[in-house]
Amino acid sequence: MNRIHWVLSLALVTLLWAKQTQACTVISAALKGEVFAAANEDDYTPFSRIWFNPATRDRYGSVCFGHPDLATQAAINEHGLFFDFTAQNINPSNYTIKHPFQGDLFFIILGKCKTVKEALEFMKTHNYAFSSQALLADAQGNSVIINAGIQVEKKGMYQINTNFNICEVETGNYSCRRYDIANQMLGKADQLSVPLFRKILSQTRQEGKLSTQYSNIYDLKRGLIYVYYFHDFENPYIIDIKKEIKKGYHLQKLSTLFPSSFAYETYSKSHALYRKEKLLDKIDEVGLDSASRYYVQLEDNGAQPDTLVSVALLEVALQLVKNAFNQYNEGGMWEYWYSLPGGYKPANTKDEKLLAADKLMEGLMQDKKIDDKTQRFIGEIYAYSQLAQGRKDLAKLYYEKAAESPDKNYKSSYLRAQKMLAVISSN
Repeated sequence: MNRIHWVLSLALVTLLWAKQTQACTVISAALKGEVFAAANEDDYTPFSRIWFNPATRDRYGSVCFGHPDLATQAAINEHGLFFDFTAQNINPSNYTIKHPFQGDLFFIILGKCKTVKEALEFMKTHNYAFSSQALLADAQGNSVIINAGIQVEKKGMYQINTNFNICEVETGNYSCRRYDIANQMLGKADQLSVPLFRKILSQTRQEGKLSTQYSNIYDLKRGLIYVYYFHDFENPYIIDIKKEIKKGYHLQKLSTLFPSSFAYETYSKSHALYRKEKLLDKIDEVGLDSASRYYVQLEDNGAQPDTLVSVALLEVALQLVKNAFNQYNEGGMWEYWYSLPGGYKPANTKDEKLLAADKLMEGLMQDKKIDDKTQRFIGEIYAYSQLAQGRKDLAKLYYEKAAESPDKNYKSSYLRAQKMLAVISSN
């Protein structure tokens, strides 16, 4: 597999990794008028993002955390409704799901609901149908753990969600040391506080390739988030939710909010997306053209600089498109990337990030070093950008090229192109 193919394969399986690994510890607790949630976000991928979504006529304001793909890992809205996921091996096909919802269900819930009660009512006709498991909590002290097969509401002081089906708690048929540690510490607590949850998160964090990327403590009643980055529990970044979302939509790399860390820098440099992230930083600093020249000079580990530039520019173009649609969707992910139904509704935006991505992709499509199959993939993403900006004829031209023949490395691209051609023809 050549370098370009490898990068695209990495991007397409990021979400799958998140669902298969033994990752994340999520907690909710309420005692003596205090209501908290807390979580360690464990993953192989650094470069986490945070984005702030102001309230609109149709949605409550929210704060979201996630990977560069901008699929929400964890979030809280202005009313203190919170959710976070853990990876599972739950097969939704093993259950009878009457109303499976194919989309970013919990993000939609965050926009429409203030409480767990309201969320559960909404889910009567919008069922969760994915392999992960979510904990949903509100400022009134209620919480529920949800997967494709069951909803378990909190009965005592706290709930814990790690990497086994919540049904197994009653039987004891599970094995998770992180769950046991958190359970023991919470079971002894006679009051809730930020220091208590900081200690629990510190003692349940993970290190190594699968590492805790960031840790959050949510004061659900006061609307505060205490964020800790890459195992550093001495330097919290504190977010006042209502104040921050009033500033309007903004998206940031989480690492930029914290002091420099040798441990994080060393960890992130070993990741395949490090070069892309450096180029994004440089684009922000000096602009696109200057950043491209800078990238040629980076250490290339024996590869040809021109090949590295092509790979990096493709990764950056994809990121710019994802960023554009995150803002367009009021904080929601780019559903088209995951072939979800909502992604096949043509957008209507003139976002400058799409213009920058177009420029990069136009250059890549002139690069003779990139093989035909990869060119069809680039053309597919370019087609979507054109359609979103109202250039229907140009979009149709590139979608037709992307749909010429299926390929095992780009099956999703081929299927998306075929669906979008049908959408274009029907409009």
